Amino acid sequence: MNGYAALKAGMRPTRIGNLSRAVLWAAETGSHVYVEDADIVFADGRIVFAGKAEDMPDEMRALAVDIDGIGLMAMPGLVDVHSHPATEPLNRGLLDELGSPGLYYSSLYEYMPVFRSDAASKPDCARVAYSEMLLSGVTTVVDLSTPWDGWLDVAAQSGMRVCLAPMFRSAAWKTSNGYTVDYSWDEDGGRRSLTEALSLIDAAHAHTSGRLSGMVTPAQIDTCSAALLQTSFAEAEARDVPWQIHAAQSIVEFQEITRRHGVSPIQWLDDLGLLSERSIIGHAIFLDDHPSTPWHTRTDLDVLAERNASVAHCPTVFVRRGYVMRDFGRYRRAGIRVGIGTDTYPHTMLDDLRLAAYLGRVQAGSPEAVSTREIFNAATVTGASMLRRTDIGRLDVGCCADIVLVDLKHPMMRPSIDPIRSLIFSCDDRAIRSVFVDGRLVVDRGEVLTMDHTASVDRLVAEQQRIVGTVASRDRLGRTVEELVPATFPTL
Repeated sequence: MNGYAALKAGMRPTRIGNLSRAVLWAAETGSHVYVEDADIVFADGRIVFAGKAEDMPDEMRALAVDIDGIGLMAMPGLVDVHSHPATEPLNRGLLDELGSPGLYYSSLYEYMPVFRSDAASKPDCARVAYSEMLLSGVTTVVDLSTPWDGWLDVAAQSGMRVCLAPMFRSAAWKTSNGYTVDYSWDEDGGRRSLTEALSLIDAAHAHTSGRLSGMVTPAQIDTCSAALLQTSFAEAEARDVPWQIHAAQSIVEFQEITRRHGVSPIQWLDDLGLLSERSIIGHAIFLDDHPSTPWHTRTDLDVLAERNASVAHCPTVFVRRGYVMRDFGRYRRAGIRVGIGTDTYPHTMLDDLRLAAYLGRVQAGSPEAVSTREIFNAATVTGASMLRRTDIGRLDVGCCADIVLVDLKHPMMRPSIDPIRSLIFSCDDRAIRSVFVDGRLVVDRGEVLTMDHTASVDRLVAEQQRIVGTVASRDRLGRTVEELVPATFPTL
């Protein structure tokens, strides 16, 4: 039951009235629009009215205002299409300046395995990441993690709309010297991990919360055999769910795929028949025409566009290493759907929106190269389309009541003639006041209501200390954390 059916059944609706601004969806133009002096009414997790109060249907006019929207702006909850909640919060302070010079300053192969979270730390890692996302206005997240005990329970507890993307692969990577990467292959293990992942995906769709879903996610293009990739894609088609893979994410990977197959990573995926409107490529930075991976072809961008594949763009993790996508605006002009992901710490979505805009403009050499509208769409309706949904990422009748309330009176939002610009480029998440997911209040006045954010952080501090204390036993040279990550300043 939802919408008008809920009202007719006598269910108590919630009315947010007198909103100073609302970012609503205009179906006739297929775009977000600003509406002043707006009301939003929702019942049973669905929006039943969104517009000017004077246009409200007669049967709703008598509804009391539950939340006074004066001085507030309502906008759709953001969609984070690529994140690693069960691991990344533990890396805070460790990987900020750490990369392997012999591996083009990537931290993937030498350092991330050394600091990797273990089973005991994953629940609090996830709670911290989920909390940070909620506080920055994210209501839907794609969670790319290796399966861990209690994952579904913590995801449901968060109050978010979580798309579980359990990762699997045929091979593990390692470096023994800091300049070459070796792969140890186990095809049977890859098939077993795919089976486990599919079981988790099915369990997510059947979960009683109604907010969990799944995505088929082979971990990385260079750690999966052609057979495993094609089998996994067929399973995604059979379940009618999205399919996501890390590809064109490092110079090392680009060189490895061209060495193995004589084509770029994007071209190899295309040769295998794995690019379609179902496919999400994270991160698709190192294409055949990227300055760091020059190849004899210049077709990757066109191939992605022609196949209607989409890209999960996560600027923070790459700019940390000194790399950028060339560039957000260029991908969009080619007709490629680009969504935004947080990928790494901090899981503050608005930071990534701002970086995507600024870096795109720097690469193109023009402030007109990437507009606020484009990046906001990337984090709302485009991200929703990548998840094959039209009921999230927009505020319209019949859509999910995933609503973010922004305090327009916050000092860093003022003065402002365009509140979305002010939120992204000036204020960040400081003005996020309340967040609803499925009509349920999950953030109020800057406090997460579904999880104990502070306690999870406290426990994670202890977990990080425990893990970094044993780093020398996992590092190839036996280095301690102090040797790997020297302090910014000496301690007297």
